[in-house]
Amino acid sequence: MSLVRHVKLRVPACAARPGPAIGQALGPLGINMAEFCKQFNDKTESLGYEKETPLTVQLNALSDRTFTFDVRSPPTSFLIKKAAGIDSGPNSPNADEPVGFITPEAVYEIAKVKNADGHRWHLPLEGVALSVIGTARSM
Repeated sequence: MSLVRHVKLRVPACAARPGPAIGQALGPLGINMAEFCKQFNDKTESLGYEKETPLTVQLNALSDRTFTFDVRSPPTSFLIKKAAGIDSGPNSPNADEPVGFITPEAVYEIAKVKNADGHRWHLPLEGVALSVIGTARSM
C-alpha cells in the first residue's frame, strides 16, 4: 500500500456529490467517488461547517485504491467576503473605491480559523493576520 498521488480539491461542505468535478480528479485513480462523498459529507457535518461552504481537501490516493483525506479551512477570500457582507469581490482591485470593509476583530477571527489548519502550526497568528489583510487588499 503505497502513495500514488496527492490530489487537491475544492468541495462544498456537507454537499459533495459524485459528478464531473470530483470524477475527473478521482476517476483515473480508481477511487470510489460515492464512498469519498459519503465520508466527506459525514466529516464536514461533524466539524460543524455550514452547508455549501467551499472547503479545500487534500486527498492521498493509495495503490490499493483506498484513500485518506484532510479537510482544510475555507479559502481566505470566501471568509473575507462573508465578513464584509458582500456576495462577490470587485471586477478589478481598486484601493480608491473599496467595495467593503472588515474590522480588525474580523481579521483576527479569520486568522484564527486559518491558523487552525494543521499545516500552519508553526506560523504566528500575527503573520496569518497580515496575510489575511494582504488578501483583502488584493481583492
